Amino acid sequence: MQYKNLNLLYLLVFRIDMYVGGTTDLMNPIMLYPFIAPELQEAHLNKIRQLAHNRYFPVYEKILREHGNMYLVGKWFTWADVHLLEAILMVEEKFADLMADFPLLRDFKARISEIPTIKAFLQPGSQRKPVPDEKYVETVRRVLQLHHVT
Repeated sequence: MQYKNLNLLYLLVFRIDMYVGGTTDLMNPIMLYPFIAPELQEAHLNKIRQLAHNRYFPVYEKILREHGNMYLVGKWFTWADVHLLEAILMVEEKFADLMADFPLLRDFKARISEIPTIKAFLQPGSQRKPVPDEKYVETVRRVLQLHHVT
C-alpha cells in the first residue's frame, strides 16, 4: 500500500512539473517581448499567438476535458493551476480574442480566479506586477547593459 501511494505521488509530481514546464515555455516569449527590437516585435507577437493558439492551449483544453476535474492534476489545486492561470492572463493581455476558441480554459480561468487568495492577488493595488512599461524596460536595459534582443 505504501508503495502504491508513493507511485501516485511521483505521478502527480511528474504531471505538475510537465504542465508547469509547458506554461513556462509559453510565458517566456511573452516576458521577452518588451525587450525585442521594435522591428521584430510584430513577428514575435505572431509567433506567440501561434504558439498559444495552435500548440499550448489545445493541449490544456484537452487535459481539462479528459480529466473532467476542476484542476489540471486530479482533485488538487496545484502550482500547475496557478501557472496556467498566469499564462492565460499574459496571453489575454496581448490577444484579448484568443480565448474564444477555448471554452474549458475560459471556465478554468473564471473558476481559479474566484479562489479568495487568487482573487485578492488579481485586484488592482495587490502585489501582482503590472505589464512592463517603457520606464521598466529602460531600467532593465540600463542595469543589465542590455540592448534589443534579436
